Amino acid sequence: MKCVFVTVGTTSFDDLIACVSAHDTLQVIKSLGYNRLVLQIGRGKVVPEPFSTESFTLDVYRYKDSLKEDLQKADLVISHAGAGSCLETLEKRKPLVVVINEKLMNNHQLELAKQLHKDGHLFYCTCSTLPGLLQSMDLSTLKCFPPGQPEKFSAFLDKVVGLQK
Repeated sequence: MKCVFVTVGTTSFDDLIACVSAHDTLQVIKSLGYNRLVLQIGRGKVVPEPFSTESFTLDVYRYKDSLKEDLQKADLVISHAGAGSCLETLEKRKPLVVVINEKLMNNHQLELAKQLHKDGHLFYCTCSTLPGLLQSMDLSTLKCFPPGQPEKFSAFLDKVVGLQK
């Protein structure tokens, strides 16, 4: 089973959950050969109804102690731009699409996503551009993130948020 895993971490990102579970986006996901979508919805108010057909399954949950198993099983991860979620996904060497929450002001998520995209590690978009990106992206162009170097990631984050020149 080809699986897409969507995570919002410990927060809520109702626009992302609504977008990814919308009929048009589900059609795009299915057309790309995925037959399972797992939504980790955090504190969100948007709670799509899980379903299962012969050709497609939608699973929904709020939290688990660890996302490790879902990340391991995923063929594609769609995530909010939280540093922890991005790092955990990239360390597992999973293709990553980061969706920027445009309602969050003065956060550094956009800078982080832009830099990781510039370095070739992920794709990023907004909710409104997600379906188009899913159709046009080429996952084979993504570069693996160097594993096991948290100090490099932390220095990278410091640079992105302006704590270090």
